[in-house]
Amino acid sequence: QVQLVESGGGLVQAGGSLRLSCAAAGRTASSYSMGWFRQAPGKERESVTAINWSGSSTYYADSVKGRFTISRDNAKNTVYLQMNSLKPEDTAVYYCAAKPGSGYGGKYNYWGQGTQVTVSS
Repeated sequence: QVQLVESGGGLVQAGGSLRLSCAAAGRTASSYSMGWFRQAPGKERESVTAINWSGSSTYYADSVKGRFTISRDNAKNTVYLQMNSLKPEDTAVYYCAAKPGSGYGGKYNYWGQGTQVTVSS
């Protein structure tokens, strides 16, 4: 089992940037695919981005393509989400998630507590 802790959320004006971090407990996290999800009040949770175990393959939701970048540092058991050109509609609780295996598709079974991102207009 892997424990995930998100950090880096906060309040930012539209057009600004934030960098989220997700620290995973244990070196075994390097063999996991990782993803970022978000959930706004009254809305369903949605997938934002994902990355496979090696970092060679990534996925981005259409709403964040060109603005968000996912990366990972397996030596530090950490995955990052660089968010640029933020929009008010990006406001949500952002969750880090992990699943065993090299591919990022499928169900994620480990989740962090979430970090709030608020983008003001």
